[in-house]
Amino acid sequence: MASEKILEQKKKAVSELAEKIKEAKVVLLTDYRGINVEDVTGIRAKLRDANTEYKVIKNNITRRALEECKIEGLEDLLEGPTAVILGYNDYLETSKIIYEYAKDNDFYKIKGGIIEGKVVSAEEIITLAKLPSRETLIAKLAGALLGNITKLAVGLDQVAKQKEAANA
Repeated sequence: MASEKILEQKKKAVSELAEKIKEAKVVLLTDYRGINVEDVTGIRAKLRDANTEYKVIKNNITRRALEECKIEGLEDLLEGPTAVILGYNDYLETSKIIYEYAKDNDFYKIKGGIIEGKVVSAEEIITLAKLPSRETLIAKLAGALLGNITKLAVGLDQVAKQKEAANA
């Protein structure tokens, strides 16, 4: 039987992870088989820039933390080696980083996760990750609006020139 000290450490780990899950906008579960330390260091650096943590945590601790948060539907994903990615700012940026990495590494798989409190499948995460970033969408919208405003200005200028020519 485990000692009191070890049980306390595990309870503490569960409650700390549960708090992080509650704070996070996105929690991704991934299978990290087949990647080396250099790859993990590189992905952690990219994620750190996006205010995201990459942790390898025992499945049992993750399972209990999810239970503590009253989140159901991810239990089946906690098989084999599982990395937990916790994003605190933008779920889209975190999802894109993980998707791009998984796309380039055959062994690395997105299992599923939680986005703003909702359990999502790997397919939903991948679909989101393929969307353009918020900045790109805003730039496209601004470009479309600016193009229409420019056409309107040119049209009004032509109408004014025609009236001037008719009055002259």
